[in-house]
Amino acid sequence: MAQPGSDPDEDQLVCSVCLDVLREPTTLPCGHNYCLACIRGSWDREEALGASSCPQCRQSFRPRPVLVKNHLLARLVEELRPDADADADADADTDADAAPDRAGPEDVACDFCPGGQLKAVRSCLTCLASYCRRHLQPHRRVASFKTHRLAAPCRRLQDSLCPLHGEALRLFCRTDRRCICFLCSVDGHRGHDTATAAAERAARQRRLEDEAADAQRGVRAREEDAELLRRELEALRHAADAALGAADRVSLELRRLVQTRLDEAKRRIGVQRDGEESRVRELQGKLRREIAALTERRAELTALSRTEDDVQFLLRCPSPSPSPPPSPPPPPSPPPSPSPPGEAAEPPGVVRYEQHLAAAVAEVRERLQAVLSRGGGVSEAAARADGLPAALRPEPRTRGDFLKLWRSVTLDPNTVNSYMLLSRDNRRAQVVDKPLTRVHHGERFWECCQVLSAEGLTERSYWEVQWAGEGVCVALAYGDVGRAGRGNDCKFGHNDRSWALQCHHRCFWHDNKQTVLTGPRSSRVGVYLDPPAGRLSFYDVSDVSDVMTLLHSVRAAFTRPLHVGLRLYYTFVDSAELCDP
Repeated sequence: MAQPGSDPDEDQLVCSVCLDVLREPTTLPCGHNYCLACIRGSWDREEALGASSCPQCRQSFRPRPVLVKNHLLARLVEELRPDADADADADADTDADAAPDRAGPEDVACDFCPGGQLKAVRSCLTCLASYCRRHLQPHRRVASFKTHRLAAPCRRLQDSLCPLHGEALRLFCRTDRRCICFLCSVDGHRGHDTATAAAERAARQRRLEDEAADAQRGVRAREEDAELLRRELEALRHAADAALGAADRVSLELRRLVQTRLDEAKRRIGVQRDGEESRVRELQGKLRREIAALTERRAELTALSRTEDDVQFLLRCPSPSPSPPPSPPPPPSPPPSPSPPGEAAEPPGVVRYEQHLAAAVAEVRERLQAVLSRGGGVSEAAARADGLPAALRPEPRTRGDFLKLWRSVTLDPNTVNSYMLLSRDNRRAQVVDKPLTRVHHGERFWECCQVLSAEGLTERSYWEVQWAGEGVCVALAYGDVGRAGRGNDCKFGHNDRSWALQCHHRCFWHDNKQTVLTGPRSSRVGVYLDPPAGRLSFYDVSDVSDVMTLLHSVRAAFTRPLHVGLRLYYTFVDSAELCDP
């Protein structure tokens, strides 16, 4: 019995007929308590005997007493077990129609239901078994089960047992980084640094919370950087529009005499604006991908931290590793020129396009005054001009001319496919037979065996590639070429954002169109790029002399920085290296 002044045990509130918590309790003259519906049903079955008796003490009652609800006892049951009615109703629904609670393919089944198993609602981490609502009742009512730990239904409870001793894994060996039982701690792990699974989980939980907080701070910082880039892009566009308007006003003033020079100034402004916009868009895309990766990582960490089973948490939690260094902030824009007195200061990051226009006007005025003083014509002055527009510049003719334009580039490890190995200071790429362990993110080629250079090219450049094998492809591509999948959006030469030369088979690809080439086939290819003039040429460089043979040349409007690309076709003999001058 319960002592005076103490709360009664739940076992005293159980009906001896249905073995469940009392519902609408009623008290018999003998003092025993039952569910109103249970005792009425029991007496209805005994009605043929002509007497009604108590199921516990067997005292008979004649005539059959009128039973009413014991409101005081009902209120006591309600205060001690506020969820008893809900559990009872759920059990009644299960008995009436078990189909909704039957275990499906994705559910954890009750280990104690015969035949058609019901869906488990809790798993006991002490018993290593799963229970439906009905078979879970002893864990809620029997005192010996009060110390058992209940958790959400778990499919692989046997993972919590030691494979050697069959005991529960309640310790964690920090030396071997694995869960062990008490017998393991005195057997194969004697003298190791061990702790309870709960203590190790608490330590890792704190580290996960710190990492999640760092990820959140990284998200906020990158969102602020993205907002600054957006403002810079808007300022760049306003400055470009203002510069173009000024160019139009100057063109009306100088008329035909200076039209050629003004067109050149406009072209330079447009190229610079496109380059700046491309840079900003690439940074914005990188920030968006980093924000998405950090957000996904934060969600994974939050879900992992909510795991109730310590062992499952430790099995799924990665070993502590140093956090990757944060991405460097975008390079600062050059400081703005001081504004003249009386004018508003420009926002940070604005490029002064007027410098091209002012230089063009000054040069035209000087040449115009010289021509007028000598009495010569405009055509004579144009013929004596020191510089030529990019479109009229001749290509280099000898290898010595090309070497003067040599550009050293390196391959970007953040873009390389997992089946490619970089070496020699990230200048050589070759195929490996097994994938290397690399983090998958938005910059990396997931399926295509490709890699891009870290540098983007905007000026005249020349470089050479030494190749070997039957599947090497030398390419140039914009930074926004596709990364995920094997479709044409990702393959060099099969989209409108890349140009590719297949070295062994001697063919050129662009926008998924093939051009078959003829000519020698040495193991070295030279590439000449002139973005302002819109020229791209591939040369075969002799292995024994400085003879260069033009393989293919194209003209295109290159509006953004171009990256050098290499593609290998998964054969183990394929390799390519960016040569030294």
